[in-house]
Amino acid sequence: MRIMAIDYGDAHTGVALSDPTGLLAGTSTTIHSRKAEEVLRRLKELVEENRVEELVMGFPRNMDGTEGPRAQLYRDFAARVEGATGLKPVLWDERRTTVDAHRILFEGGKNGKKRKTMVDAVAASLILENYLDFKRLRG
Repeated sequence: MRIMAIDYGDAHTGVALSDPTGLLAGTSTTIHSRKAEEVLRRLKELVEENRVEELVMGFPRNMDGTEGPRAQLYRDFAARVEGATGLKPVLWDERRTTVDAHRILFEGGKNGKKRKTMVDAVAASLILENYLDFKRLRG
């Protein structure tokens, strides 16, 4: 079962795909668009091309676990993703994923400009890895 993670953003949306077994994080990419319709179109294409069966989407929470100021925007976008793909995204706590993604890229020697183009895809991979770990532990 292939699972796709989404790190939704204003200008860039990171996407990560699991391997076909749904056990390991695989490829990742970034959709560079500020237009929700374009992001939704591309997400639908990726779901269809890769035969995705489950979606997980990063959800903004504050460090104390309460919902962040953009929570409703993400809920609304998740509903639009479901309408476009037919799959209801699991909203997944994305605290620290962008910070960790920047750290990983910095430690990998990526400069600021290169990090900016890759950070959303890495954040989506981290969301996917966390979700896959949760599913494995839950059994």
